[in-house]
Amino acid sequence: MKKVLMPFMLIVACSWFISCEVDDDSPNFYFTALNTIEADVPEFFEFGKTYDIEVTYQRPNGCTFFEGFDVVQTSVTGRDVVVIGSVLTDENRACTQAIEEVVATLKFNVIYTEEYTFRFYAGDDADGNATYLEYTVPIAEEGASTN
Repeated sequence: MKKVLMPFMLIVACSWFISCEVDDDSPNFYFTALNTIEADVPEFFEFGKTYDIEVTYQRPNGCTFFEGFDVVQTSVTGRDVVVIGSVLTDENRACTQAIEEVVATLKFNVIYTEEYTFRFYAGDDADGNATYLEYTVPIAEEGASTN
């Protein structure tokens, strides 16, 4: 039985490699930066806590999908945040051209006791330079009421 099974498995394994003919092996999507419209940051942070920051971004069409955030530490408590999307490039797919505002949540852990500065990518200006929405969030004083 083992001698019969071995050639059969070899034939099945080989068929995986030759059964599909791929005409185009290029990716059918690419990643892009999406424009932030606004971010709902708290009035202050408490050291050691985790916060949900709601970020409203612009989805330019029906073929662009949210993938996550690219967060770059620019200083000890400085963060540049870019909303990342993937754009499908399949020519057989019809995409709506409606621009939509969508909200995604950025989870943020407060690990320093100094105020934080966030810069959210908001698109490029007429000269092609990146523009940002900037927010500064202080740290609550020890013993201060957080109600």
